[in-house]
Amino acid sequence: MRQSQLFTRTKRENPSDEEAKNAQLLIRGGFIHKEMAGVYSILPLGYRVMDKIIAIVKEEMDAIGGVQMKTSALQNKESWEKTNRWSDDVVDVWFKTKLQSGSELGLSFTNEEAYSNIAKNFVSSYKDLPFYPYDFKTIFRNETRSKSGMLRGREFYWKALYSFSKDLAQHNMFYEKAKQAYHNVFKRVGIGEYTYITFASGGTFSKYSHEFQTISEAGEDTIYIDEEKGIAINKEVFNDEVLAELGVDKNKIMEKKAIETGNIFSLGSKFSEPFELNYKNENGEDIPVFMGSYGIGITRLIGTVVEILSDDKGIVWPASIAPFTVHLVALGEDMSEAEDVYKELNNNGIEVLFDDRVGVTAGEKFADADLLGMPLRVVVSKRSLENGGAEVKGRTDSESVIVPVNEIISHVKKVIQ
Repeated sequence: MRQSQLFTRTKRENPSDEEAKNAQLLIRGGFIHKEMAGVYSILPLGYRVMDKIIAIVKEEMDAIGGVQMKTSALQNKESWEKTNRWSDDVVDVWFKTKLQSGSELGLSFTNEEAYSNIAKNFVSSYKDLPFYPYDFKTIFRNETRSKSGMLRGREFYWKALYSFSKDLAQHNMFYEKAKQAYHNVFKRVGIGEYTYITFASGGTFSKYSHEFQTISEAGEDTIYIDEEKGIAINKEVFNDEVLAELGVDKNKIMEKKAIETGNIFSLGSKFSEPFELNYKNENGEDIPVFMGSYGIGITRLIGTVVEILSDDKGIVWPASIAPFTVHLVALGEDMSEAEDVYKELNNNGIEVLFDDRVGVTAGEKFADADLLGMPLRVVVSKRSLENGGAEVKGRTDSESVIVPVNEIISHVKKVIQ
């Protein structure tokens, strides 16, 4: 993509109405546009990041048997009354609206009722189980506070998968696969080393649920980390009994702030029973389906990556989710050599953002490259060509190297492998 054709522009100053680093950098870089507190439009560069995260999550969900579908954002009142979650006294984050006929509707704040209501039409026998549908979807929550940028939104994008199993044993088999799939996701998007599986309250059907907490001072949760075991405990369940059960030494843990970037937990029959979501077992008995829930906030993950992987110059995108692999910067009036490099990169399947803007100083172009955070910057200028080629620099490298123009493709491929 040519930067001259990218309608968004970078900004030098942080937006005055944003406190969160992730929102400041994403707005300055032209990745998102703030509509109101907790509501952001995703601009072209941000959409490329989101699209790559979605692709990673989809691969991992499909690998454990997930089947993708799409549930509606508009939800009927009757489904939610079955679980007593329509009342504002029970759920205080509803966005509700009405049809012209006067019938009340809600905008999805989660998906349990939606999936149970659908699944009851397709389950009758134990032979129909298990199955694992999931979707990517816009979710709406009427949060009273939204000061954390992409980390806490009133409108956000997520992935939710629900497991439908015969019993606890079958459920647990999938649960462990999901746990590993989530580890894979966080590793692939570049924050695996900062993310811990965290023991939290499990509710009615299990002693624990599992959160995936990513260490960050921007986080709203407090966790206690055992680095040797690679696990953490949420403050809400932190006590001597839990420490003993998990074999954690109180003298070897660290207290940290963290962002909850994912969660998995057992639902049991909490949402199947109200919908009469039953199956007949081998003896012809009606048994409630055993459910589980597995969520990742896609837009929250974008904000988390920016909170953690940024420096005083801007964003540092991991290669796996960067909008482009290479930021090609042309300096001077003669851009013919840079044009040739741009064509070669594209022809070799390397994603490249080409800063072909005219009338922009070298300093401004370099500052923009640092702010936007692509993994590699390639500068083609009169000086670089006189020195033997193009100037290539990794986003976090302190020095650049000169690479002959005819070797740029092989060099880039070697670096990004």
